[in-house]
Amino acid sequence: MGFVFSKSMNENLKAQQEFMLMNSRLQLERQLLMQNQMRERQTAMQIAWTREFLKYFGTLFGLAVVGLTAGAIKKKNPGVLLPIVPLSFIFAYQYDMGYGTLLQRIKG
Repeated sequence: MGFVFSKSMNENLKAQQEFMLMNSRLQLERQLLMQNQMRERQTAMQIAWTREFLKYFGTLFGLAVVGLTAGAIKKKNPGVLLPIVPLSFIFAYQYDMGYGTLLQRIKG
């Protein structure tokens, strides 16, 4: 009689362990899906922020190019155009981040 009772207990324990294992796998899959969604949302927010920043920085860059070009022509000194170089690198980086393939290259 004790053998039948212990056999039933072992089966219940085994079934409970299988259920717990399946439950933990399901929970892990859900956590991974949630983490992927969070990462995608963060990436989308970063792209949106970069595009918004690019609007303002593009305006600043355009005004700087026009102003520095006018100043270089007026003073007849091409050295006045020197700040355009780093500004163009920043503009190109931000454009690539917002509208280009920078994030895909980073993932790769």
